[in-house]
Amino acid sequence: AHPLDGGRAGIVHRDVNATAADLGRSAAAYERLMGPVVRDWKQVVPQVLAPLRPPVPVHRWPALTRLGLRSAMPASWITRRLEDDRAAAIIAGCAAHPILPLASLPTGPFGVLLALLAHAVGWPVVEGGSQGIADGLVAELETLGGEVVVDTEVTDLRQLPAAKIILLDVAPTALPRLAPGRLPASYLRWLRGYKYGSGVCKIDYALAGPVPWTNEEVRRAGTVHLGGTWQEIAASERDTAAGRHPQRPYVLTVQPGTADPTRAPAGQDTFWAYCHVPNGSAVDMSPQVDAQIERFAPGFGDLVLARRVTTAAEEQVYNPNYVGGDISTGATTVRQLLLRPTPQWDPYPTPITATYLCSAATPPGPGVHGMCGYHAARSALRRELGLALR
Repeated sequence: AHPLDGGRAGIVHRDVNATAADLGRSAAAYERLMGPVVRDWKQVVPQVLAPLRPPVPVHRWPALTRLGLRSAMPASWITRRLEDDRAAAIIAGCAAHPILPLASLPTGPFGVLLALLAHAVGWPVVEGGSQGIADGLVAELETLGGEVVVDTEVTDLRQLPAAKIILLDVAPTALPRLAPGRLPASYLRWLRGYKYGSGVCKIDYALAGPVPWTNEEVRRAGTVHLGGTWQEIAASERDTAAGRHPQRPYVLTVQPGTADPTRAPAGQDTFWAYCHVPNGSAVDMSPQVDAQIERFAPGFGDLVLARRVTTAAEEQVYNPNYVGGDISTGATTVRQLLLRPTPQWDPYPTPITATYLCSAATPPGPGVHGMCGYHAARSALRRELGLALR
């Protein structure tokens, strides 16, 4: 959902036509934009979650062509074609996820793709909390005889036991520190030239009740984008890219209790939000974030029982891959989407024998999908064990 002033909102339903029906003068334009790509989603999604290199299966060409014709442009170009401010705000809110100015080319594909996923499969939350994903993966690993060792910092790869394959879920710039003197100069140059993007300041809230959004339909949404009109969001993202802290930031919020009431005691609720800030920022943005929430949900502040703020600088402490608070582990520019993290046909192997990168710095890039590790593992199994994988 994307609330606007005056109690109005753009609401994304699973059905494209139902969504378009509420978008006034942009109803037909929104259906033309999203209808064909949503119908194509089973051809589109597997390809965009794979490394960006040929060959592309011939049967996917028509669907990818339709996606490209609608999205291969900056998001600001797409929003200008949508006369209704609710339709434009929906696309702008999705397009701001990669933390780039809306005039940047990748924002159009990101915006349309995320809207496509909202229609096709929804944006799910894990019942009981996202820890359940990690717990499930660990349980599966242990059934196969694996072991997870925690609370042990690795500062040099030589600390690791002998292994047929080593997969590194690390930022590219961390690799030289882990393997001093073991990387060729050309590879080091590419790693040192790897760029990180803007960061985030995140706030977790414990609430005495659900967020009192002015618009009733917003109260049922799992993800709510805040920031006003697409022009306001564009201004906020320009500020962040220029190294400024926006006073009216774009804010991504999630209210998991709409789908999972087990997240909080009866009558209470959990809620989290983040906004974009310059890389490495130590600024607490909770006043600005609270103000944006209060703008569309008057009385929100009265419900806050507790809050925990994590600045961009603290995000890197929480996860060293979030360099400077960049939760994408690398700027999502055109260059770094195509050559992520280095210009190799197979982007996962490193020059160190049987050692692979598998973090969000590798294709297909950031997101909660696990596909970086999936493709890195397949590369390793083919190269090191000679497995013939389809």
